[in-house]
Amino acid sequence: MSSSQQKSLIIIFIASLIGYAVVHFALSSVLTSSSLAIAVGILIGGILATFSAHGVTEKKEASKSLYVGNLPYKANEAVVRSLFEQHGKIFSVRLLKDKHTGKRRGFGFVEVAEKDADKIISALNDKEFQQRTLKVREAKQKSDDNNSLDDSVNH
Repeated sequence: MSSSQQKSLIIIFIASLIGYAVVHFALSSVLTSSSLAIAVGILIGGILATFSAHGVTEKKEASKSLYVGNLPYKANEAVVRSLFEQHGKIFSVRLLKDKHTGKRRGFGFVEVAEKDADKIISALNDKEFQQRTLKVREAKQKSDDNNSLDDSVNH
């Protein structure tokens, strides 16, 4: 559970308790059943917490995707994550596999904090890892426009 989810649950719990207290004391003459007071209090607290949670936004950290080539075929995501975490903040690791055989293809992508990208590249590019020399560089973005390639070939 992420810290933002934990904060939301705590806010909902506190708001529910406050809602119950308000309903119990303010409407005690109207509501004779304590279970009904609890239900109404939780409902009001949940609604208040939902509105307050929408006002809380987390700042997303900028990230960069790095290409990692010449990986050992036996390396998995956890091992690669561990290696990269020694040099900066890592958001995700994705190692590619062959569709038909399911075996790793020896390369992948690591999403890192943008501020750490250059440091990670300089630390790990051409570094030996499990008897292979890694190739680490900024990943090129996929291009949806193949016409530019066709135009450059035809002209």
